[in-house]
Parts: sequence; C-alpha cells; structure tokens
Amino acid sequence: MAKKWVFWLEELGQEQHALVGRKCANLGEMARMGLPVPDGFALCVETYRDFMSMTGATDEIQKCINAHGIGTQKREQFNKLSTNIRQIIQSKVMPGDIEETILTHYAELCQRCNTPEIAASVRSAGPVSHPGQYETYLNVIGESEILDKVKKVWASTFNPRSLAFRNQRGMPLETDSIGVAVLKMVSARAAGVIFTADPNTGDTSRMIIEANWGLGESVVSGESTPDVYIVNKDSLEVQENRLGPKSRWVIPGKVGVTEMETPPEKSSTYCLIEEEVKTIAKLGKILEDHFGVPQDIEWAIDQDAKIGYNVVLLQARPEVIMQKKSSVDQIADLMLEHFSGGTKFEGGI
Repeated sequence: MAKKWVFWLEELGQEQHALVGRKCANLGEMARMGLPVPDGFALCVETYRDFMSMTGATDEIQKCINAHGIGTQKREQFNKLSTNIRQIIQSKVMPGDIEETILTHYAELCQRCNTPEIAASVRSAGPVSHPGQYETYLNVIGESEILDKVKKVWASTFNPRSLAFRNQRGMPLETDSIGVAVLKMVSARAAGVIFTADPNTGDTSRMIIEANWGLGESVVSGESTPDVYIVNKDSLEVQENRLGPKSRWVIPGKVGVTEMETPPEKSSTYCLIEEEVKTIAKLGKILEDHFGVPQDIEWAIDQDAKIGYNVVLLQARPEVIMQKKSSVDQIADLMLEHFSGGTKFEGGI
C-alpha cells in the first residue's frame, strides 16, 4: 500500500496531532464541527522525515551540526548554523513521489475553488505548539511556488530561534519534524485573534478580541497596535472598545504580501462592526466549550462574504495565561527574544 503523505482537512480531527501537527488537526476538527475554515490540505509529519531521508539532508545536517560544535548559547553560532542548514534543505530537489502528491492535491484545491491557480497560505504545524517559531508564507501562487514554500517551512525548523529553543531545552538539534498546512487564502478585510479568557489575568468571564485591517499577521507579530474589543462571555455583549492606532497593516500583493503604513481613514476607525465582534465571540465560545480549555484563535473577515457569514477561523490552540507560565518557560521566553524568527512575508516584508 502506498504511503499517504497528504490529507484533506476534512479527513482529520484533533486526535491526529501527532500525524499532521496541532494546527492541521485542529482545523480538521473545526471542519468536522461545521465551523468556517479555509479549504485545504495537510502534509503529515512523516512527509518531512521522508524528504530529509530521501534527499540525504538528514546526514548532511548532522555533519553540519558536528562541524559547528554548539557549546555555548551565542547568537552568532545559531545564526551561522541556521544559515548553513537551511541552505542544505532548500538546495534539495523534492522527491518525485512527494512532489506528485503535493501537486495533485494543489490542482484539486484549485478545482474546488474554481480557479486555475489558487492563492494559498503555507503554514507550519508542529505536533507540539511553538507559537511564532516557524514560518508562514502568504499569497503563494503556482505549483513551483507551493513546492518552494513547503521546503522553506520545513527549513524554518532550523531558524536561530528554533535552534536556540531546542538547545535550551536539551532537545536534539538535528530534527524537529512538523506538518505543513496548505490553505486557500482568505480575502481578508480585517483579521486578528480572540482570547476566550483574559490572557493577562486568566479572567474567564470575558473574552479579548484584537483586530487590524488586512491580514492578521500584523496583529500576531505585534508589529501594530490593534483595536481591542472586550466581550462578556455569557451575554456576548461588548463591554469595552479601544481604538488602536493600527499604524501598519499587511495586505496581499500580486504575489506574496506587503506591509505598509495604514491609510489615515483606516487607522482612525474601528475595523469591525458589532455584529462581526459578536460572531467572533460566539465562535470562540463554541471552541472553548468543545476543547474544554480557553482558546487562542486566529480569524479573518472575508470581504467577499455576507455579514453574518464572513468570519473564517484560521487556527485554534490552547491559550497561554501569562500568570500561569512557569518560571522556566518565562526564562526561556526571555532568552528566545534574542533570536530572530517567526512569520515570513513573501513580496515585501
């Protein structure tokens, strides 16, 4: 029986975190629940391992690590090692069988969306959640670009931040197998996150929504101060609005995306209407009830859909309450701030 490297989201559920990574498994779970998620597919963790083995990258990476001899936690060491390993991975040709499988699914996704070349987001999905460590590529169009960005997402497991994290935790440096999500891009008028409990205090009676115009990467990266909406969890009534300056926003280009200064007429106005806030809050409450713990959820407003049906869920994961972080995790976070990493925006950022 042929090995199955790729799964449609609707084939997945939350029990398959180890198979495809938490992001993909949770998206599959949301699809099963009938919630609005982008159409797309997931490359399983084994695809990463097979690519590394079949191309000889695994052996080359181990030799590279041995030659560098990471003995201290210096930024320069991790930067140099990261550059060398990523060049190894990105120089490899995608094995034929894996390439055919990915491109067959991309072609079907295009057919599902009634377009010859669908714009996609290519996102990492680790079996264990490491927010912000791996890279995301947005507005990726065409077969060659899909294959290239899949390799770059795999290579991002060796970015300086990820290497520093594994070294600090005593984990192997030579591998960190992940899944990859290939999802239809949402034509986002606005986007952001919802925390179904206050992320600073742990207050479970209210939900916090952060939003900006355009794509949500300006919010999750912390590059722009967003609008904030505080919502009562029981009544779904908005208790407080805070207008953020939203000085920067991220929008799609012809290929990739661009970060630019937000036009004054947008930075000075709220990017969500009340009905959208309540819809986001309602979906957040549904997911918290389903998963049993407060959730950190990314969402987007589809500008091509009608109000009431225009909220799309992009990711859900257990929320981290700052007051509940262990001292070890807090120290690790401080150390990791010294290393670059996170989202890659093709076409301008």
